[in-house]
Amino acid sequence: MAIFGKKDKPKPDFSGVQSGSSSTAPAQPAAAPAGTAGTGSGAGTSARSYTVVSGDSLSKIAQREYGDAGKWRVIYEANRAQIKNPDLIHPGQVFTIPPVS
Repeated sequence: MAIFGKKDKPKPDFSGVQSGSSSTAPAQPAAAPAGTAGTGSGAGTSARSYTVVSGDSLSKIAQREYGDAGKWRVIYEANRAQIKNPDLIHPGQVFTIPPVS
């Protein structure tokens, strides 16, 4: 009898699976993108929080949250108290992501 540690789990055997087969396993929800604390798209009715990660910009956050990079100003206006320069945001900052009207 073999004893497996966390890193030594046996790998599943897919040798009997035919090409083109589909899974009957229930779909798993996608993990939230790095940096997000809220869920769903920006079309909701309540504001959410977003934690800035390295490489973010207001336009990238707007694209991810609203599907439109041009809506960066909505995020900027909602967070003006902590954003002195909209071209310079820092990892760890937590922004309010307001719903888009």
